[in-house]
Amino acid sequence: MLSRLTRSQAVAVCAAPVVALLATAAFAPLPFSLTQPGLTANVLGENKGTPVITISGAPTRTTSGQLRMTTIEATNPDTRVTLGEVIDAWFAEDEAVMPRDSVYPSGKTTKEIEQHNTEQMKESQDAATEAALNYLDLSEKDVKVTLNLADVGGPSAGLLFTLGIIDKLDGDGSGGDLTGGRTIAGTGTIDADGKVGAVGGVALKTQAARRDGATVFLVPKAECGDAKSELPKGLRLIPVTTLNSAVNSLAALEKGKGSVPSC
Repeated sequence: MLSRLTRSQAVAVCAAPVVALLATAAFAPLPFSLTQPGLTANVLGENKGTPVITISGAPTRTTSGQLRMTTIEATNPDTRVTLGEVIDAWFAEDEAVMPRDSVYPSGKTTKEIEQHNTEQMKESQDAATEAALNYLDLSEKDVKVTLNLADVGGPSAGLLFTLGIIDKLDGDGSGGDLTGGRTIAGTGTIDADGKVGAVGGVALKTQAARRDGATVFLVPKAECGDAKSELPKGLRLIPVTTLNSAVNSLAALEKGKGSVPSC
């Protein structure tokens, strides 16, 4: 025989599984990574006492200003991220929640991920060197470029590496600096043909750039929307699609002549 439950009893019975589920979810690991603005590094200068760009086989020039590559910092691949941490990060201005698979390759160990990121950085450096020398009509047989940036992985510094090589070898092509003496930051992959690709985490990278003194930020055009979403005051966005567009925009900005695109 079944007895009829009162309204309050029925609510209590129905609520119990929900409370249990939420309690479990609050402490269960979730497939997310927590990210925040990371370090930036001036590719025209030194990193940990070593020049980021070293060139032999061609005369180089003294540069002014800075070209700062940007990064994000993420929780380790094996870090257990809980619902409470996700909620806290969701409302924080200097943190973001990203699917773990968008930050790290799925199904790989921490050691495999570190190796993957190192390989991506090496491929990015090789592509950046080739793109810069192609742009300047120089041969890799005569000009040797060494890129050194410790503790950073992935391909997103490609564009800034390329611009740094060009600035050290040729500047703006007429005796001036690509930077115009400014602190310019940015992000974007690059291939040997000079095509710039999207990278992710742009909103956090703009915060890192402004924190470290940048007033201009080069962003892959496809990521303008993300870059504008939480753009720090005092930081100007310049969208780029190719190496040529990036160099032309910087030259126009430096000389005050010509059109400088914006997001």
